[in-house]
Amino acid sequence: MASKPDEVRDGVPLTNLDQPLFDGAEATKRELVDYLDAVREVLLPGLAERPLSVVRIRPGQPSFMQKNVPKYTPEWVRTAPVWAEASKREISYAVCDDRRTLLWFANQRAVEYHPTLTRLDRPDRVTHLVLDLDPPEGDNTFSLAVQAALLVRQALVELGLDGAVKTSGAKGVHVYVPIDDSASIDDAAAATRAIAARSARIDPVLATTAYIKEERHGKVFVDSTRAGGATVVAAYSPRIRPGATVSFPVGWDDIEQIAPRDFTIRTAPGLLATPWAEQLPAPQTLPADLIAEGHEIPIARVVAMHEGKRRKAAARKAAEEES
Repeated sequence: MASKPDEVRDGVPLTNLDQPLFDGAEATKRELVDYLDAVREVLLPGLAERPLSVVRIRPGQPSFMQKNVPKYTPEWVRTAPVWAEASKREISYAVCDDRRTLLWFANQRAVEYHPTLTRLDRPDRVTHLVLDLDPPEGDNTFSLAVQAALLVRQALVELGLDGAVKTSGAKGVHVYVPIDDSASIDDAAAATRAIAARSARIDPVLATTAYIKEERHGKVFVDSTRAGGATVVAAYSPRIRPGATVSFPVGWDDIEQIAPRDFTIRTAPGLLATPWAEQLPAPQTLPADLIAEGHEIPIARVVAMHEGKRRKAAARKAAEEES
């Protein structure tokens, strides 16, 4: 027999609300539910009409990403079938566009919300380019990611483009560039690679586009691989990080004055200002020469895959020569 819920909100039974959320969260499951409910009006527009992956965490277990909705998902949770080429199967994604669904996810201990860059009505087009600024390992490297984000902004200005910025909620920064539907997914990915390359060239001491970590040499990685079917953590989504930090929009004028721990599920509701949807520039047309430039740049994951195979072959050959 199911235990009695601690609370029912919008018809959703909520259970075990006073349990710790996860190790190091400094928060309870109730605080997660309350946070998501408090920010739903600014969070949901970034999730609506997009297949959603969530990262859940159960007590005493590692976190895991959930794409396919579980069998016990209520029938009122909207779902969308999407063909996954990698696994050669159809995945039933949730679509979170209302309070009730968000509360259900919160009760499932879904802490992180990762929507696709594509919408259900245009699966062949991304709505944004995303540049992910990933600083090197170490303490207090967030400021390096911020400086790299400013390089991206400079590259965008030189191209006549505009972007908005948010913290990743972890250690990095995301720059979003809204685009219209004139560019194919491949062209949008190419443009992202070209912007990353241009940004790194402005200050090659600070930034790099090297996909393999050993080749970054302490620089900020300007990651252009969030393209096509990729997901990116939504603005206002909590993260499974110490203190239960939140991915939070920041104005360009303020980005150098903030730190990731400024935005947690406890503090973020009191810091809401202009919603992320209103901070984003209007969709822009990508310059044809930028797309062409990007198509001349190899896809980072493919380069890394070939390099990995080359290294394995070299190691195998060295082992054979020694034996």
